[in-house]
Amino acid sequence: MSENDDISNIPQATTVPHKRARFSVIWIIPIIAALVGIGIAVQRFMNEGPTITITFKVAEGIEVGKTFVKYKDVNIGQVTKVSLSEDYSHVVVTAKIAKNSEKLLVKDTKFWIMQPRITLSGVSGMNTLLSGNYIGLEAGKSTEKHREFKGLDTPPIIASTEPGRQFLMKADNLGSLGFGSPVYYRRLNVGQVVGYDLAKDGKSVDIKVFVNAPYDKHVNKGTRFWQASGIDISMGANGFTVHTQSLAALLAGGIAFETPPFSQTAEQAAENTVFLLFDNREMATTNQDMEADPYVLIFHESLRGLSVGAPVTYLGLDIGEVKQVGFHYDSVARTLKPRVLIVYYRDLFLSRADNRQILKRSRPTTLQERHGNMQHLIDQGLRAQLRLGNLVTGQLYIAFDYFPRAPKVEVDWGSDPPQLPVMPSGLAEFQLKVTNILDKIEKIPFDDIGKDAKKAIATLDETLKDAKKILGRIDTEIVPEAKTTLENLKRAVAAAERALVNADRTLVGPDAPANQELREALQEISSAARALKVFVEYMDSHPEAFIRGKTQEKP
Repeated sequence: MSENDDISNIPQATTVPHKRARFSVIWIIPIIAALVGIGIAVQRFMNEGPTITITFKVAEGIEVGKTFVKYKDVNIGQVTKVSLSEDYSHVVVTAKIAKNSEKLLVKDTKFWIMQPRITLSGVSGMNTLLSGNYIGLEAGKSTEKHREFKGLDTPPIIASTEPGRQFLMKADNLGSLGFGSPVYYRRLNVGQVVGYDLAKDGKSVDIKVFVNAPYDKHVNKGTRFWQASGIDISMGANGFTVHTQSLAALLAGGIAFETPPFSQTAEQAAENTVFLLFDNREMATTNQDMEADPYVLIFHESLRGLSVGAPVTYLGLDIGEVKQVGFHYDSVARTLKPRVLIVYYRDLFLSRADNRQILKRSRPTTLQERHGNMQHLIDQGLRAQLRLGNLVTGQLYIAFDYFPRAPKVEVDWGSDPPQLPVMPSGLAEFQLKVTNILDKIEKIPFDDIGKDAKKAIATLDETLKDAKKILGRIDTEIVPEAKTTLENLKRAVAAAERALVNADRTLVGPDAPANQELREALQEISSAARALKVFVEYMDSHPEAFIRGKTQEKP
């Protein structure tokens, strides 16, 4: 088109009004379907529970769409996703929880993977062998809602709803304790170890124990806990002792507790009260907090066998212990003497009495009163003495007993600590007697006695030889002579008999032959009798003549 063309000949556009379309019935069905779908989605959204994430170190046996979240063996959720953390050090499990269980998801709620386990407290999770692993839940007590949780490596041993109380033990080391180790009271299993960890300062171990109700009421502020693991064998002044709680404690360890008789605290311990865990019962039942009076004992005999911790007894009952064994320098005599430091526990002595309340009210409270009472007992003969407590080990202990004949002693109560009088032990006296006997035996001149015995034996040998010769002489000289004398006596008697017979036949006159023969026979009999009498008298007064022979008479 050129410039000279007329623009009036160009056709003009006209506006035509839009015609309104009529609504079609066919759209009703999709609209209704959409509204139903929206309603279902809104209802599902309103009824859908929260989504949570749980972080585990490993996700053993966890599968998406198959693993459930259970509370008291009731399904309350399901795992929807399993993935690794950004640093690949943990596993993040996402689970959808039912709306009606939303109140369980608080800050202190605990989650763990339930699977078959064998622990000191028993066997658990055996039902998972057929149904597969699942995530267990323990409701917390907090009111703060939470959606992100850190899973436990092992399921909690004690449920939070279990009646009882939890306490914290402080120990130098864990020993043989572990999760589920039993806790004993008077050899009854009343609880177990529920956890342990290294203390923040790294110098001790924190052990959590749970004591079931109603046994937890026996735990008060004065209760003592000790390790009851294995067999506790000890040999001391009290003899040979063996302590163990049960076969389970022998194999896997355990903790025992009791309230010592000297404890005056009856108030129950609060939840999470901290206690010191001792290594054994002896250390636990020794009262470190009791009021104690120290005393010094200076002995004059060996202290071999007396060790720190040995008991101190009064009339056979424990009232204290040995705290120190050493030397005391005597500046006057310039010698060292054995020195023993002991402590006397007043509360322990009080616990031995049958009426402690009366003694408690009447016992002395000031140091001067206690010293006065002790001096009164010493005036009555109270003395300390070393005694043998164990024949096998030779362990000694300190015994206080009464010796009425002991000399009077005035104790210097101004010294700190005071020195109490002692008595020599029976063992020392026995050793002294044995030593004296040995000294006397040592002084015996066995060499000279041996030489004299040798000479006596030689002399005896010579004497026996001489006796043999004398016996030979008796056999060759004296015996034949005695035999001859007896034969003469026999002939004289026979002659006398003949004379008597002849006298009967012949008249007897002064000059008759028979009478003469009779007089001669009687004279021979008289001479023989005198000779026999002299011989008997001589042998009676000189019996040695049988051995040595008749001695020669001096002119």
